[in-house]
Amino acid sequence: MALADPAGCAKGGEDNNPFPDIIELNVGGQVYITRHPTLVSVPGSLLWEMFTQKNVRSLARDSKGRFFVDRDGFLFRYILDYMRDQQLVLPEHFPERGRLQREAEYFMLPELVKLLAPKLSEQNSLGDDPCQSDPEELSPGADAARSLTSAAATALPSTASGGAEGRRAGFITIGYRGSYTLGRDSQTDAKFRRVARIMVCGKTSLAKEVFGDTLNESRDPDRPPERYTSRYYLKFTFLEQAFDKLADAGFHMVACNSTGTCAFAHEQTDDRIWTSYTEYVFYRE
Repeated sequence: MALADPAGCAKGGEDNNPFPDIIELNVGGQVYITRHPTLVSVPGSLLWEMFTQKNVRSLARDSKGRFFVDRDGFLFRYILDYMRDQQLVLPEHFPERGRLQREAEYFMLPELVKLLAPKLSEQNSLGDDPCQSDPEELSPGADAARSLTSAAATALPSTASGGAEGRRAGFITIGYRGSYTLGRDSQTDAKFRRVARIMVCGKTSLAKEVFGDTLNESRDPDRPPERYTSRYYLKFTFLEQAFDKLADAGFHMVACNSTGTCAFAHEQTDDRIWTSYTEYVFYRE
């Protein structure tokens, strides 16, 4: 008994094409719906190789039958846009150029790789002006210089104003929701649950400087560096790790607050579930 292909909404044409005209993709957890001609618009690319083969069953699929690609789901939107008209159009202050170039290399799009390659001249022919808040990213030794600056500010607090000249002042707020079940006997019986998500609020440029690749921007993409956001969150769930990163970047906790509610877990027992929301405010001069 033949099974229907759940990965598309239309059947293939009369040219023995095993793929439907409309194809659903799951790229790193992000779902995209596009047409088959778009995916094969660049001959020799990885997507062209995937969707021109005759053996459809050899391609990976998720639990709902969509074709699965284990890559960055957020950045794939720009790969797909390029596949549509072979032009590169990026948002202003786009911070993921290097990572997008790596994705273009993976999907075997040499022309897109060339467009994303950094220019050696002072003026970028693509019009990708450097972000005003991140001038140090233009230097090949930016990471080393940033580390030396941080070390100098720590070792010589009396000259911190000179050693930390390139660092921006500002606030970063860390927030999280937590809960635990408290038994009738004592607090020692408390069964703590892990922190589900650590939220980050503050200026985009500061958040990216402190947390780097551990910062998840999927809820507020394309945010300019000097704008504020309260929708970023971290890819890990350990508060101590977030505090360590803030301390390494020269931030100090200046305030904190917490609210909590209580409810009974079961009518027949005295177990209670406490839920709370806590915020820590950090500041760097």
